[in-house]
Amino acid sequence: MDPISAVSEELAEIEGQINDLFRALSNGFQKLEKIKDANRQSRQLEELTDKMRDCKSLIKDFDSEVKSLESGNDASTNRMLNDRRQSMVKELNSYVALKKKYSSSLASNNKRVDLFDGPGEDNMEENVLLASNMSNQELMNQGNSMMDDTDQAIERGKKIVQETINVGTDTSAALKAQTDQMSRVVNELDSIHFSLKKASKLVKKIGRQVATDKCIMAFLCLIVIGVIAIIIIKIVNPNNKDIRDIPGLAPPAMNRRLLWNHY
Repeated sequence: MDPISAVSEELAEIEGQINDLFRALSNGFQKLEKIKDANRQSRQLEELTDKMRDCKSLIKDFDSEVKSLESGNDASTNRMLNDRRQSMVKELNSYVALKKKYSSSLASNNKRVDLFDGPGEDNMEENVLLASNMSNQELMNQGNSMMDDTDQAIERGKKIVQETINVGTDTSAALKAQTDQMSRVVNELDSIHFSLKKASKLVKKIGRQVATDKCIMAFLCLIVIGVIAIIIIKIVNPNNKDIRDIPGLAPPAMNRRLLWNHY
């Protein structure tokens, strides 16, 4: 008969559940080593983390039951139960370390950087499990180490915040410079548009003047052509009475001869 079953059936049942979880964790991590896809690895780690939480809760129940039966057991039985509990804690911590290892590998592959790298939930679980086995000095040292890690994380966070503020300031200055430049471009475009409108009006005015000058020149050409035509007709046919003499134009040569003979 199992020694733990002889002490308490409830303890034996809890131990059986813990052993089942340990077997599931062992198989899960063996399966995790064969998975290459990062997303599948992440989901597998989440499932294993849930199992570790359940195992931790069962170990606490086991420890509570052991303490409740401690007064009724002899020293050898209590030592056996405490050794068994220590063995469970040690095995669980080994799986916690494996989980941290794979989590760090995934974070490195995905290039994800957390703002604060302080103690996470898994570290807290491990510390809770080990706290009962530590002396006061060890607990103080562990607490100081955790506070140092937290201070370093806060300093890193301050640096990141300051860098973010600096980047924001530089970006704001660049945006202001670009806004000013755009304003100057808009003003220049307005000036160009005004100049184009003014030039268009001037071109239209010049076009009207040119058209008027052309009309006048054409009219004068027609007058000159008409006068020349009349002169030619008078010279060719001086007896044509249908065409009146042009004022200021001398009479034909024949008329002048007739007038001369008369005198």
